[in-house]
Amino acid sequence: MTTSTTTTRRPADQAPPRYPMRRGCPFDPPAELRRLREERPISRVRLWDGSTPWLVTRYEDVRAVLADRRFSSDSSRPGYPANSPGVQVTRRQTPSFIAMDDPEHARYRKMLIGDFTVRRTEALRPAIERMVDELLDAMAAGPRPADLVEAFALPLPSMVICRLLGVPYSDHDLFQRLSRRLLDTRVTAEEAERNNGELRDYLRELVAAKQADPGDDLVSRLVGRIRSGELTRDEVVGMARLLLVAGHETTANMIGLGVLTLLRHPEQAAELRETRDPAVVSAAVEELLRLLTVVHTGRRRVATEDVELAGALIRAGEGVIAAGESANRDPARFADPDRLDIHRGTNHHVAFGFGIHQCLGQPLARLELQIAYPALLRRFPDLRVAADLDDIAFRDEMVVYGVHALPVTW
Repeated sequence: MTTSTTTTRRPADQAPPRYPMRRGCPFDPPAELRRLREERPISRVRLWDGSTPWLVTRYEDVRAVLADRRFSSDSSRPGYPANSPGVQVTRRQTPSFIAMDDPEHARYRKMLIGDFTVRRTEALRPAIERMVDELLDAMAAGPRPADLVEAFALPLPSMVICRLLGVPYSDHDLFQRLSRRLLDTRVTAEEAERNNGELRDYLRELVAAKQADPGDDLVSRLVGRIRSGELTRDEVVGMARLLLVAGHETTANMIGLGVLTLLRHPEQAAELRETRDPAVVSAAVEELLRLLTVVHTGRRRVATEDVELAGALIRAGEGVIAAGESANRDPARFADPDRLDIHRGTNHHVAFGFGIHQCLGQPLARLELQIAYPALLRRFPDLRVAADLDDIAFRDEMVVYGVHALPVTW
């Protein structure tokens, strides 16, 4: 391995650090990431399987990797840096288009993009506002302290994605349980195989039901493509699985962790509660997305040819991790990046990724967050955390970061 600058060299006796690193402050990325970004912005790290892919930590370089098609998203390629044994098995069992390259990736994405346009998403606003009001009514009528995750943060995006896909919300216990297990990096390959099989069987039954009695929902529209020969049943199952899991896990954790963050910044929380300016709300959501970056184990790629990036030569077949959690705290791009500033404005963060694989559902996630945060803060102006920070369990072991539970009172 050779490089053209000294910034990426490592002393021969210094082993690559393990990735993901352990956090110190639960609201900030690991301090080791900051050190690497400053001293060795493109460097080797060691994963669970002993492999040593490249870790890219600067904002400019992360965007370059995610925009460069010489870095493949195909998780079946040798050298692809898998998150864990369980995630590796899941991707092999139920391939997803986010782990494919064009033209396959573009073919699948094109079938879905119409359901996630800003215009189509905005049409869901009244329904989402009703869901929020109902959940907050139930929370107000329930016991105190309440678990914000169980009462609000998790049900809301679950209800929204169920409505969009045509999944019965009455099945939420099943798919939420399986989603948690599939995103837990501690799960063994054997456990992941069982969990994935159970979710796959559930979705196969759902697809069969939509074939017999289609409705006005996304899964039914995909089922129509089975009849036309554009998709197989297993392809529809894979697409439904991705949308169901990603569609509630990421937003649920942004709500929980975002509320905890706002409550630690009472002046900014009060401003978000009192404003009626959609631009202020939108800017606050973008800032929370940047600051928290709940997809906190990087975007994974593998080089398909030799690529020189910022002085480092990445060889064909070598894995690359684009650390969005580090890029979104890069002081070369964001002034005072560790500070929450809901007036930062459009900041072009990479919390949703970048390039052709940028998150398909980001308009929906943004809308849910723009509705959820102000509504919660207005309904409970005295909302406060009912536990010491040391007693709150954070999701360090999960692919998607957040809190397992958040006791609150008012």
